[in-house]
Parts: sequence; structure tokens; C-alpha cells
Amino acid sequence: MSAAPLEASSVELDTREAIHARVISAGTSFYWAMRLLPEDRREAMFAVYAFCREIDDIADSDDPAAAKLVALALWRDEIAAIYAGRPRTPLAHVLAEIAQRYHLRREDFLALIDGMEMDAREAVRAPSLEVFDLYCDRVASAVGRLSVRIFGAESAAADRVAHSLGRALQMTNILRDLAEDGARGRLYLPRELLIAHGIHATDPAVVLCHPELSAVCEALAERAEQRFAEVPAAMAQCPRRAMRPAAVMGAVYHALLLRLRRRGWRDLDRPVELPKAVKLWLALRYGLL
Repeated sequence: MSAAPLEASSVELDTREAIHARVISAGTSFYWAMRLLPEDRREAMFAVYAFCREIDDIADSDDPAAAKLVALALWRDEIAAIYAGRPRTPLAHVLAEIAQRYHLRREDFLALIDGMEMDAREAVRAPSLEVFDLYCDRVASAVGRLSVRIFGAESAAADRVAHSLGRALQMTNILRDLAEDGARGRLYLPRELLIAHGIHATDPAVVLCHPELSAVCEALAERAEQRFAEVPAAMAQCPRRAMRPAAVMGAVYHALLLRLRRRGWRDLDRPVELPKAVKLWLALRYGLL
């Protein structure tokens, strides 16, 4: 059951409007799933998304690594202030309200910052599978663990959905953004998969032109498929209505993964996107189950 909306000050209303505008302008696929939520839960998800964008923008900035780590440390302090009941920034005030209302866990916010710090310290290049999985947990599954609580599911099964679906979504993002990440000097393809296909380089410019790149990408796509396949069993143990946004996100990203595989891994600069009509159809199909 959704909590009754709290009376908001003009500053809070301005902050919420700014959050909403940022979500809309980003054109994120999450928006289609979030539209299924009641207004209070939808606004809470928008605030979490805005937090994610704030720290992601820090990690992706052109600032020196030391400056990025300082900025992320300030957000770590802000999370501590939120849970101490003393939020300081406008966004933190909104996060403090929803953290209390939906029982969001501090460690999940901190995991997200940990993930951004992995990007901020240096360009990630061919991490081990262990580090790769940790990265996916921090930057994606942690968002899922926050999200399912806002959706209205706090069970271990809901966390299992977040665990598997978050990883599936992140692997899909990595496969979609190979060229963009490579331009930033980043290469998230796991080292073991590269070596298994005879690629020992870690320079993105070399790896992304290697003749065996397609085999590596297909191997990672198969791992993403395995994670997608884990979701239904966990989802079946959750409140169906509450988890409809997660079902929509899974459908949208799985459709994106299939399109990426159909395009192939030679023409990485050719973008792969789902048309709005397809997103809307998937939202209707999976959101009305």
C-alpha cells in the first residue's frame, strides 16, 4: 500500500519538477516502466534515477580522478546525512523522504557510489569475471534492490529479481555501448572471455577491431540471456502487480539484446534502439499482466 503523500514545500516542489524534467530529457527506457506506478512511487523512482545520474555524471566527467573521487565522497557523506536525518541538498531531502517511506537500504546507495568509484579511479579495461560481476552488482543490481522496494516488494525473491535482472540489463548496456565506452578508453568485456577467444590486448582500439570480437560479444550476450532466464522463477514468488515495472524493463532490454545480436558486432557505430512504439507495446503487454 502506498503511503499518503506528504505536504511539500515550494523548494521541494521545484526539486521534484527538476527531477522529473531530467528523467524526461534523458529519454531513458526506464520511463516506460515507471509510468505503470502510482504517482508517489513513480516520483520516488525518478528521484533514485536522478541520484544515479548525478553520480554517473561525476564518474563520466573529464575531471581528474582525484576530483571525481572527492565529489563522490561528498555524496557518500550525504548518504550518511540522509540516514542520520540531516539531509543537506534538495535532492537529498527527497531521497531522505523516500528512503524512510519505502525502507530503502543505505548499503544499496553506497554500493552505487562504490561502482562509480570503480569508473572514476581509472578507465576500466578487461576486468576479471569476478570484478565484472561486482561492478554489475554495484551499478545495476543495487539500483534494482532500491527499485523493488519502491515497487512494493521487499522479499528475498524480489532481491533475486534485482540480482539477475540488474546484471542482465547491465550486460546489455555494455554490449550496446561498446563504441561509446571505447572512446572513453573503457573496455568492460571480461578478460577471461577475451583470452578464451585469443584476444590478449586490453586497449579498446585494438579489441574492438579484432576479428574475434563477435565471438566475445556473443559469449557475453549468452551470459546476459542466462540472467534474463533466471528472472521468471524469482518473479513468480513476488506480488505480480507490484513487479510489473520490473517485467516491462526485462522485456524492453531483452528486446534490445535481441536487436543487438541481429545487428552483429562489426558495425559498432550503428546505433541500436527500440522505437517508442515497440516500448509502448511492451509496456502494455507486460504491464497489464
